[in-house]
Amino acid sequence: MSTRAQQVLVTLAAVLWVGGTLVGTGLVAGGGVETQGGGLFSDSATLIAPQGPAFSIWSVIYLGLAGYVVWQWLPAAAGSRWARVTRLPAAAAIALNGLWLLVVFAGWIFVSVLVMLGIVVSLGLVLRATAGLPRQGVGADVWVSATFGLYLGWICVATCANIASWLVGLGVPADTTLSTWITVAVLAAVVAIATLLLRRTDQRLFQLGLAAAVVWGTSWVASGRLGGEPESVVVGVAAGLTALLVAAAGVWAVTTTRSRDAEQPLAA
Repeated sequence: MSTRAQQVLVTLAAVLWVGGTLVGTGLVAGGGVETQGGGLFSDSATLIAPQGPAFSIWSVIYLGLAGYVVWQWLPAAAGSRWARVTRLPAAAAIALNGLWLLVVFAGWIFVSVLVMLGIVVSLGLVLRATAGLPRQGVGADVWVSATFGLYLGWICVATCANIASWLVGLGVPADTTLSTWITVAVLAAVVAIATLLLRRTDQRLFQLGLAAAVVWGTSWVASGRLGGEPESVVVGVAAGLTALLVAAAGVWAVTTTRSRDAEQPLAA
């Protein structure tokens, strides 16, 4: 596929993303995500749902995604390797975000899980494509590494919450003893997955963004379980430990990643 075709594809993905955001968040149709699916996406629906303020991270991610769409059109970035290897998976991740919001608005909870998993795969491909690349400069650092690192880190937490919402919708009790310990096991899996992803890239801003988003999300899970509904001290403590362990893994990854000699500090 030609560079121009890829640029257009990213832009079309952004159109779907914006349209899905306008509808799915209730800006044009009424009712936000938290009201969809009978309240299954509210911050009190499951034990692993982050408390409301956690979702403000989307503002930062959305700003980064919009910046990426513009950046990949800039002459200095148009033919760059960073733009070339990320456009297709980035387009998928951007489009699927809008599709997820539309699916949730339609009340298709199971389909929303499948779409979320598609986002995970797309972001994983962005991580793999950029691992080992020499730095290109501020543009690639901000609009690719930091943006998609944050996006992937947040989606690691959001996917768990999405699956939990689907299970509750099927009739699985949200706050039984079994649910509590399953949630603790899921949080342990989040630590393992985040640590693995941090080791899969040598881009420090990608690592920082990923770890920061996971820490942010799980910290708000802890806050919700310790000070909100449904209350669970066990899950709250487990989520707090998850945040601490991922923060430590992030610091370790960043400090042990060797700087690249082949840096190319471009303005783009």
